[in-house]
Amino acid sequence: MTVKLDFEECLKDSPRFRAEIEMVQTDVSELETRLEKLVKQCHAMLEAGRVYCQTSKSFVNGLRELGHQCSGEKTMEECLDKCSKKLSIILVAQEEVIETTQKTVKTKLQNFVKEDVRRFKDVRKEFERGSECLEGALVRNAQALRGKPHEVEEASNALLNARRTFRSEALDYVLEINVIEAKKKTDILMAMLSLMEAQAQLFQHGHQSLSEMDEYRLKLNEEHTQFVLNSAREKRDMEQRHAAIKKKDVSYDDSIMDFKPDAPNGIAMEGYLYKRASNAFKTWSRRWFSIQKNQLVYQKKFKEQPTVVVEDLRLCTVKPSADNERRFLFEVVSPSKSCMLQADSERQQQAWISAVQNSIASAFQEHREDTHSPRQRCNSVSASSLIGGGGGGGEQESKVCKALEEVQAIVGNKQCCDCGEPGPDWASINLGITLCIVCSGIHRSLGVHFSKVRSLTLDSWEPELIKLMCELGNLVINRIYEARIDEITIKKPHPTSPRGDKESWIRSKYVDKKFIQKLPETGRPALQRRNRALTQERNTQRPPLKPKPNRATLPRLPGLSPSPTDLVQKNNTHKEVEEEEEEDLSGLHPGALLYRSAALQNFPVMADALAHGANVNWVNVTEESSTPLIQAVSANALAAGEFLLQNGANVNQADSNGRGPLHHATILGHTGLVCLFLKRGADYNARDKTQKDPISIAVDTANADIVTLLRIAKMNKEMREMDGAFGQSGDETYQDIFRDFSHMASNNPEKLKRRSADPKSYPA
Repeated sequence: MTVKLDFEECLKDSPRFRAEIEMVQTDVSELETRLEKLVKQCHAMLEAGRVYCQTSKSFVNGLRELGHQCSGEKTMEECLDKCSKKLSIILVAQEEVIETTQKTVKTKLQNFVKEDVRRFKDVRKEFERGSECLEGALVRNAQALRGKPHEVEEASNALLNARRTFRSEALDYVLEINVIEAKKKTDILMAMLSLMEAQAQLFQHGHQSLSEMDEYRLKLNEEHTQFVLNSAREKRDMEQRHAAIKKKDVSYDDSIMDFKPDAPNGIAMEGYLYKRASNAFKTWSRRWFSIQKNQLVYQKKFKEQPTVVVEDLRLCTVKPSADNERRFLFEVVSPSKSCMLQADSERQQQAWISAVQNSIASAFQEHREDTHSPRQRCNSVSASSLIGGGGGGGEQESKVCKALEEVQAIVGNKQCCDCGEPGPDWASINLGITLCIVCSGIHRSLGVHFSKVRSLTLDSWEPELIKLMCELGNLVINRIYEARIDEITIKKPHPTSPRGDKESWIRSKYVDKKFIQKLPETGRPALQRRNRALTQERNTQRPPLKPKPNRATLPRLPGLSPSPTDLVQKNNTHKEVEEEEEEDLSGLHPGALLYRSAALQNFPVMADALAHGANVNWVNVTEESSTPLIQAVSANALAAGEFLLQNGANVNQADSNGRGPLHHATILGHTGLVCLFLKRGADYNARDKTQKDPISIAVDTANADIVTLLRIAKMNKEMREMDGAFGQSGDETYQDIFRDFSHMASNNPEKLKRRSADPKSYPA
C-alpha cells in the first residue's frame, strides 16, 4: 500500500500536514464528482445497450420471417436463415457483456462512491471536530492566569485530553486517506479489467462465429455475381419483348380460353361475365365465372369461397337471350332457378355457350361411363345376357333395374306428386314420392331436412331405398299432405302452371303443412281412420305384410343383461302379435305413433306421424328407452329402418342398456340391417353396459356374415385413416361387398341366415 500521509507528521499537526490534508480532500471531492458522473454515463450506456439488443432481436426476427416468406427461393432462404442464426448468437454475447458491465463496472464504482467515500467523509468530520476542540483547549490554556492555580490545572487537563483525542482522530483520518487511495486504484482497475475482458470475449466470439461462414460467404458472393449477370440479361430480354409488343395493336378483344374438360386444375373454362341479380333491382355485377367439377360457379375475389350457380350441369340448359336491351346475353336454366349472364363480346358469348354445352355433354358421358349408375348397369346386364354370361352379380343388377321400373309402376307414381306432369324422372327419397324436373328443383331448394331429391335414371339406388320407395308412393303421401285440400281455396298447380305457383304450392304443402289434417286436442279418431284407410290403400297395391315378431320373443345372448320383456311367456307371443296388428293408435301422440308404427312396418302411419311433427328419435322410457329405429330392428324391417334414417334418425342412439340399433341388429342376426347401419356410419366400437361391442356380440352368436361385415368396416376405416384427410372414401372391394350384402338382404334374405358351426372359429 502506498502511504499518502505519514503518521508521524499527523502527530505534529504541522502546516505541511494541514496543506496535505486539504489536497487530499480536494482530490477525493473531485473523484466523487467524476465517479458519480461516470456511474450515470454507465447506466445510460447499459440502457441503450439493452434497447439495442431488443431492437436487434426484432431485426433478426424480421430476417427469419423474411426467410420463411422466401421459402420458394432456396438461396435466399438459406442466406437469411444463416445470417439470422449468427446474429442471434452475437446478440446473446452482447447481452452477456451488458450484464457483466452492470455487475463489475457500475456496481463497483457505485459502491465505492456510496460506501468508501462516505466513510471517508465521516472520518473527516470527526477529525475536523477534534481539531476544533484542540484549538479551543489551546486558547483556554494560554489564557489561564498564573495567580489562579485552579484554572491553570483545569486548562492543562482539558488541553491534555483534547490533544489525546485529536491525535487519535488524526491517526484514523490519515489511515482512511491511505486506505481510500489504495482502494481507488484496485476497484477502478478491476472494473476496467473486467470490462476489457468482456469486450474481448464478445469480439472474439463474434469473430469466431462469423469466421465459420467464410466458405459460405465466398460461395454466396459467387452466386450473387451470377444473379446480377442473369438479372441484367433478363432485363434486356424483357425490354426487347416489351418494345416488340408495344408496336402491335393492343385494342383487340380479350382472348378466349378454349374449353378444356381435361385441364390439370379441373377448370374447363373461366373468365369474367356480368351476372344479373335476382333481387327487385335486377342489378348487374361483374364476377369471375368458371366451369369446374361439373358445376358453374363464380367468385368476386380469388380467396373467396366460390358461389355455385348450377350444382349439376346435367340438369341445366343454355341458350342465347334477346329479351333484354343489353347485348351478348345468354341464359343458364336449371330446375331450381334461371341465371342471366352477359359476356363482353359476341365472340365471348358464343364461346361460353359452347363451353356450357360441351360441359353438359361431358358430364353425361362421364356418367354413362360410370359402371355404378343404374342405367349403365342395366346396359351391361343386357349385354352380358346376350353373350351368354350373366353371373350372380348380373342377376342382382338386373333386379335393381327391375326395381326401378317397379317404383315408377306404383299406382300414382306415373304423374308428378305435386303438379301431375306425366313421366316423372325424379324422386324425394325421404318422402317416397316421384317428381318432375321442375318440382324436383323446388324440392331441392327446400333443403335436405324437408326433401332429399334423387334422379330415377341418373343416380345409383341402393336396394333398401328401392324397397322404401315401393312402400309409399304419391297417393299415400298426398292423402297425408293434401288431406284438407277440399277445405282450402288454394288450387293445386298443373303441369303448365308457372314455376312461381308450383313453388308456392310445394312450400305450403311440405314446409308450412297447410293441408294436413289437424290433430284434435283429445284423442285421434280421425287420424286413426285415415291411417287405416292409408294402410288399406297400400295393401291394395301390394301383398299384405306378414306379422312381425314381438320384442318379447326376440332371442338374447347369454351373459347379456335381461330385459323385462324376456319374462313374457312364449305361449302368449302370437296373441300379442295379433293384438299389436289391431292395436288402437288413436290416443297416441306423434312420437309414440311413429314408435308403434315402426314395429308394425306401417309406412303410411309412420309418414303421417312425421308429417304431424313426430320426433324421429323419440324415446319410450317405459320400454328401456327404445327408439323407433330400434323398434324397426326388432321387426327386422329393413325398409322401415331406411325410412327412419332418411328422415334424420340417429343411427347411434342407445337405449337404457347402452345398446344402439347396431347392437340390436347384431344380437338378432339381422345382417341386412347391420349392413345398412354400417353404411350410415354406425359406431361398431360402441359398448353396452355389459361392455360388449357389436363385434364381440357377433362372435358370441357365431354369425359369420355379421362378423365379416363388422371387420370389413373396421378395416376400411383404418385404411381411410392411413390415407389421411384427403384419402378416398374406401376400397372398392369393400364397397362391392357391402353392395352385395345389401342386394342379398333385400332380395334373398334367406341366404343370410347362416351360422358358424363352431363359435370359437371367430375369436374376439
